[in-house]
Amino acid sequence: MKIVFMGNPLIACPLLNSLYNSNHEIISVVSNAPKAMGRGKKLKFTAVGDFANSLNIPFLGFKSVDEKEIINKLEELKPDLFVVMAFRILSNSILSIPKLGAINLHTSLLPKYRGAAPIQHAILNGDKITGISTFIIEPKVDTGGILLQKEIPINKEDDFGTLSKKMANISGKLVLESIKKIEQNQKPVPQNNFEVSLAPKILKSFCLIDWTKNAESIHNQIRALSPYPGAYTIINHKRTKIFKSKVFSNKSTKEPGQIIIDKQRLVVSCKNSLLELITLQAEGKKRMLTSEWIKGIQKNQEISISS
Repeated sequence: MKIVFMGNPLIACPLLNSLYNSNHEIISVVSNAPKAMGRGKKLKFTAVGDFANSLNIPFLGFKSVDEKEIINKLEELKPDLFVVMAFRILSNSILSIPKLGAINLHTSLLPKYRGAAPIQHAILNGDKITGISTFIIEPKVDTGGILLQKEIPINKEDDFGTLSKKMANISGKLVLESIKKIEQNQKPVPQNNFEVSLAPKILKSFCLIDWTKNAESIHNQIRALSPYPGAYTIINHKRTKIFKSKVFSNKSTKEPGQIIIDKQRLVVSCKNSLLELITLQAEGKKRMLTSEWIKGIQKNQEISISS
């Protein structure tokens, strides 16, 4: 089958690799067009663009203003199928090009968590199970019929990074099985619109930690935003990202946001509970264990924290 792959971030690269090593022909990869960066204005490709170039797969850089040109090039390729992961909303004009349509790999068990940030929202909500879905793309976002789904457990220590890797590692197998279903003319299963939930894009304003919340909620926020973009607070007037934490079952008798240093541990009082900060990165500094950070604090130096 002649396939055009579309995607942008690193999480989509293992899927592209699986397709590349299958018996299907990857006739082109479409990703956001490279941007000129730095003083030398060197072109910076997306992770998928870089990977496609390393495999010597023909590459098409997508710009919204040049959509007509992209459409013409895709029509010339005469693809059988588009395979999409973590790309963008495609117009009807683009979706009408492949003979057998387009399939998308989405990082949730649809119809749960439709939208741009399904992994983050699953962690934020404290879910124990999530998964990936393949579905037929239609004009509305994440609404098409389901081809296949695979459940994935969310462990207590999972964050956005580790859960993304789990999904990426099994994405290829699920998509190749989904392509077989299309080849065998098996019909997708419509989504149950009574079970829909949304996973909107994470805004920068959401990254700021509110210490008046309970420790479990803040812990989930830290996990959902680690390693990127990073939940943060203000420690000693410096913006400080927190990447790893641990909830204490002990009830707090202190006001939310008050710091307790216990030996080499940094613990913050939250609403009725305590949260240990394990890994952090102060503004202008490298990422480090909190125990290392504490060693850099001068004796008797007061430590203040604020939202």
